[in-house]
Amino acid sequence: MWCGGATRPGLCSRCGKQIVGPVAVIPQRPGRVQGHIQLLGILWLAASALNSLGGLILLVLANTLFAHLHAMGAPEAATSFLRPLLSVIGIFVLAKAACGFLAGWGLMHHEPWARILTLVLGFIALFNIPVGTALGVYTLWVLLPAQSQQEYDALVGATAA
Repeated sequence: MWCGGATRPGLCSRCGKQIVGPVAVIPQRPGRVQGHIQLLGILWLAASALNSLGGLILLVLANTLFAHLHAMGAPEAATSFLRPLLSVIGIFVLAKAACGFLAGWGLMHHEPWARILTLVLGFIALFNIPVGTALGVYTLWVLLPAQSQQEYDALVGATAA
């Protein structure tokens, strides 16, 4: 018989009884955060790479194609409105991508600030249908519950030690 305590050679350190036969140690099952944090970080890095590509395309289009549309015969009102609009949208998309890269890196390195940043980005991603919505729901499922905060704090503490 064995009560489940830590063992010394032949004896249980909890109750002192002699251990007869093989002892099977059941490893603790990782929690939701620990089991999904690496994948979540990778997904945020991948989504940010796609966002940065989209932001760069918007900036290039705004500053090349829309800069010369008036010379090609397009009305002045359309070109003067679309070029700054696409430039601003491109800058916002690039800023979101930079935050996503930071969140993905922070999650993979168990940084204390990464959980909050990723949750904020997860809420924003919900509006980006369909891929962003899936990433946002997955992010909220992994990181939002109070139990997830305790588990993430334990991961941060284990990494810091």
